[in-house]
Amino acid sequence: MANNLTTLRNLLLLTLALLAGIITAYMLSPKSSSTDQPMLKTLGGDFTLQGVNGDVSLHDFKGKVVLIYIGYTHCPDVCPTSLAVISQAMKNLDADQRKQIQPIFISVDPDRDTPEHLAEYSAFFHPSFIGVTGSREKIDQVVSQYGSFYRIVNMEDSAMGYAVDHSSRIYLINKQGALSKTVTHGTPPDQLVTEINALL
Repeated sequence: MANNLTTLRNLLLLTLALLAGIITAYMLSPKSSSTDQPMLKTLGGDFTLQGVNGDVSLHDFKGKVVLIYIGYTHCPDVCPTSLAVISQAMKNLDADQRKQIQPIFISVDPDRDTPEHLAEYSAFFHPSFIGVTGSREKIDQVVSQYGSFYRIVNMEDSAMGYAVDHSSRIYLINKQGALSKTVTHGTPPDQLVTEINALL
């Protein structure tokens, strides 16, 4: 009887551990924010920021699928990872598809990210990338419009002086200029290609 109880207890503990592992894996796995899609109708919209060649507005790219990423060039890992995902997705598309897509990198760090620096940094990931920024007021407006987030974090013991905590999503704008979908950090390039093809 004691042996049966021990076996039953061990099976129960194993089942609970397995269930916890499944739940944890689900919670941590990168997912498109499909559950958030209904609220997208209240987000997005046109904006005008500064690029290396002057003003850049979202309405400039009507008829194209626009991929927007909001971050900053001194970001140590999150931004480069997401921009690399966009870059690889672009490379996985054919030339005709690429002509219909415009990736835009919006910097929330205008003090360090000049339009010239943004142009050089963005081109490293893909030649079609446009890097833009603007006044703090204009940046905050875009961040609010798209339901994004950032905050300046002072780093007294660092030569950088400060870092920027920020959300990490890729915003997919359809050919009519409306926010269609957001893709979470860690989404693989192939999944991003699937989302892009749905809008082409």
